[in-house]
Amino acid sequence: MFKGVIFDLDGTLVNSLEDITNAMNAVLQKHNFPTHSVAVCQSFIGHGVRDLVVKALPKAVQNEEWINRCFTEMLAVYRENCTIKTKMYAGIGDLLDELTARNIKLAVFSNKADKLTKKVVKAVLPNWNFEVVEGLKVEALKKPNPFVALEISKKLDLPVAQFIFVGDTDVDILTATSAGMHPVGVVWGYRTKEELIASGAKYILEHPLDLLKIV
Repeated sequence: MFKGVIFDLDGTLVNSLEDITNAMNAVLQKHNFPTHSVAVCQSFIGHGVRDLVVKALPKAVQNEEWINRCFTEMLAVYRENCTIKTKMYAGIGDLLDELTARNIKLAVFSNKADKLTKKVVKAVLPNWNFEVVEGLKVEALKKPNPFVALEISKKLDLPVAQFIFVGDTDVDILTATSAGMHPVGVVWGYRTKEELIASGAKYILEHPLDLLKIV
């Protein structure tokens, strides 16, 4: 039934929390703003780097000037340090091997900036063929907007009903639902099982290989 899988990146395929937190905190420290723990930064992730920056800044400086300045600085720092501690989650390699063996088409769609998305996939997931890797190019098209997911469907020449969309946040589940794809949540990422179910996830993965039960 399913012939394609679109994966979210951060919190789904890779754990990038430390690299993201360290980059954000480096910018905050530069301007003598309070920094955040990994756990707090985890709650900021899901809607792209700009949204992360807004949430990380003190309320007194959450204005366009500071947001734009720190957003640019965050991207510069993170670009140079986005693969230092970022690693695949346990079991992801086995899952990707099995999906490849079954001729399932693979893609990545992230709200991380497009160049950074491609850099992380190339560095951390070099052994698998993701036929399409898409990050954020236009702010208005970030998830949960389904536009990019629908474009991936066209590029891979598969109807949306034949795609599973796998992610760790409500944003991913809403994107999948809007695109007419099968929404699947993962519990090892940055949000709770309860949030994923409330958002409309049709299936929850406790371990990556659980996806094979659906495929």
